[in-house]
Amino acid sequence: MADDRLSVIFGALADPTRRAILARLAQGPASVNELAEPFAMTLPAVSKHLKVLERAGLISRGREAQWRPCKLEAEGLQEASEWVDRYRQFWESSYDKLDAHLKNMMKGT
Repeated sequence: MADDRLSVIFGALADPTRRAILARLAQGPASVNELAEPFAMTLPAVSKHLKVLERAGLISRGREAQWRPCKLEAEGLQEASEWVDRYRQFWESSYDKLDAHLKNMMKGT
């Protein structure tokens, strides 16, 4: 089940428009109109991106009178980050081995 959730999260993060929307929401809540401003797309197109982000649990949408603010939900990003961090040790170990190998090669020349 966690892998399925990660697939949805990473699928949502795969699109540059959605990543830009998340970056904007990291600064604070915003309306759909505010989120649409920097993009050359219609409001319905932006709404589709928001639905993908909401389905992935990366944003939430509230209701305050006429204003429907979108808000970043960091838990989904945390989950993706933790998954990636599991492989950080592997990468760092690989780089350390490469560094040691290169140093040995330099000593031999």
